[in-house]
Amino acid sequence: MCHTSRPSDALPSMSQKKRRAIPRFNTPIVETHCHLDYLEGDAVDAVLQDAFAAGIERIVTISVSAGNLDTVKQLAESHQSIWCTQGIHPHEANSWNTALAGRVTEGCAHARVIAVGETGLDYHYNHADRASQLKAFDEQLAIASDQSLPVVIHTREADSDTRDILANHSRHLSRKGVIHSFTSSLELAEFCLAEGFMLGFNGITTFRNAENVREVVAATPIDRIVLETDAPYLTPVPYRGRPNAPCYLPFIAEKLADIKLVPVETLLTHARDNSHQLFF
Repeated sequence: MCHTSRPSDALPSMSQKKRRAIPRFNTPIVETHCHLDYLEGDAVDAVLQDAFAAGIERIVTISVSAGNLDTVKQLAESHQSIWCTQGIHPHEANSWNTALAGRVTEGCAHARVIAVGETGLDYHYNHADRASQLKAFDEQLAIASDQSLPVVIHTREADSDTRDILANHSRHLSRKGVIHSFTSSLELAEFCLAEGFMLGFNGITTFRNAENVREVVAATPIDRIVLETDAPYLTPVPYRGRPNAPCYLPFIAEKLADIKLVPVETLLTHARDNSHQLFF
């Protein structure tokens, strides 16, 4: 359960310092990356109610596999504040084939689909072999280009190959896209920014040992930042240890504003404008 308060009411008592109420800001917030389909039944409605109470205006729920291409569309059809994507995560790249490419392409025509992805490369876990990951990534970037949609990109410990494949496709991507949950090198960040991509930041920015991510935030222009949770994963401090949810986005906004040395409302205004430019 998320508990919100206005910033002026958010000063914690001694007993609340580690679990203070979620601050409620004036600027509406766009959740650009989460996984609502991992919830069941009434849990979705509860998460949405908490999100709206925290000032979240739109939520993008992300496709990752053949098994949830239809599920995310159904969620988006059921709630006017939910939008979705179509794509296959690198963990699932071994399943990529012509038929699945056709399903993703067909799904892009749906009125609530706003991007291709989550696609990319993950050499940390290597749940799929690298050749399959590269093929699936390459072909989904081509789909995004053909459909004139932005792309949602996952990259982990794959900086060189990510850069190479984006260099081949970037000029054909009229809507570019976002490198979500950015944790890669500053060099990759600079390349992606130069190519016109947004960077997505989440609760990792609040983690004690994430100084490398905070350095990238500091170097990223404020007009290229979007907010995400990647819920139910990566819950920000001070609620780390609980399942994540879109309602915790204000904590991420506070951390990014602190890093960028701007008022939170300024950060939120830019992030909202960036999200609308990217997806809507």
